[in-house]
Amino acid sequence: MNWSLSIGKIFGIPVKLHVSFILAIPLFAWLIGRDVELTARLIEGFFNAAAGIFGFLPTITIDTSLVAVAMNPYVVGVVVALGLFFGVFIHELAHCLLALRHGIKIHSITLLILGGVSSIEDDLPDPRHELPMALAGPLTSLGLGLLFWILAYGVYAAALSPAVAGASLFVLGYLALLNIMLFLFNLIPAFPMDGGRVLRAFLATRMPLARATKLAADIGKGFAVLMGIAGVLLVFNPILIIIAFFIYIGADQESMMVRYNVLLKDLRVTDVMTRDVLTVPPATTVPELIRMMYATKHLAFPVVDQGALVGLVTLDDVHRTPEIDRDAKQVKDIMTRTLVTLPPDALLTAAFRLMTQQGIGRIPIVEGSTLAGIVTRTDILRVMELREA
Repeated sequence: MNWSLSIGKIFGIPVKLHVSFILAIPLFAWLIGRDVELTARLIEGFFNAAAGIFGFLPTITIDTSLVAVAMNPYVVGVVVALGLFFGVFIHELAHCLLALRHGIKIHSITLLILGGVSSIEDDLPDPRHELPMALAGPLTSLGLGLLFWILAYGVYAAALSPAVAGASLFVLGYLALLNIMLFLFNLIPAFPMDGGRVLRAFLATRMPLARATKLAADIGKGFAVLMGIAGVLLVFNPILIIIAFFIYIGADQESMMVRYNVLLKDLRVTDVMTRDVLTVPPATTVPELIRMMYATKHLAFPVVDQGALVGLVTLDDVHRTPEIDRDAKQVKDIMTRTLVTLPPDALLTAAFRLMTQQGIGRIPIVEGSTLAGIVTRTDILRVMELREA
């Protein structure tokens, strides 16, 4: 994912921080810190309602004399925000560990402003695997919520000073409440949230996967529209509107990706690639390259030197070269040398995924260092149109 910083690995899975995460910490700290008294009463109500249901639990009162002083509300806000994102990370890790158990490759976990995203390589998910994988995250959030709840009662029973106990209860109670809310929110059957994936897994046992995905995605988009309307007309909540937007886009993209994977299933790049590829040598001048582009209507050429693929030159490379310098430049001076390539037996779905992730329009197909052909986004879209006919 673009604009992400790698911070390490866990269980062999790369973990990344998106730039939006850096913005989220001060934003959440401010949102949490500005209403300490109101939030404390909300947490008290949550715990005391549970005490009313379970008679053996004590009622609590949160002393905010320490939390509400000077900059302390925002310091506590940072602590709670970091705790929340730790919970989101554990939530995503639970998905990934169960996926690894089923032999599914995990590309990365990325923490974003609105939560986490696991990049899981599973073109056509097996409903038998997707159901437990989807449930793993929400159940982990529930477990974390209950853990923080128990820790909060432990602090209450420890007979600390009222101010210290109040600050500890505020943080632990807030995290308990947030993780339980995360559990409930993720169970809403709105694709692509976990509840939507549970719904798709259930539907896929009764209908084709593509149809099940479309139905779950349509429900998710409908839910997103209702959430967006509520965020604009009822409570005017910008965060609710942003969440609705991401749910709608995510549902649409997931539906499209499954459709593509179904249509391209079992095809390999050798089935659709162009074999007789026009190439240019590295010593080709830029003016000559431009004339070739006009003559052939091709906007990119593989660069081959003594039979070996050494680069790719595109119209974008020409545009990046100042016009005054073009007469003195050769293709080897402006071409892209670090290429994304695939072997002829690679799945066409892998080629399409690479194009989408890397933002590229073509991939050279090589055997060893020899150019065997080239596959373009247009080639893939044309195949999908034919298969839908």
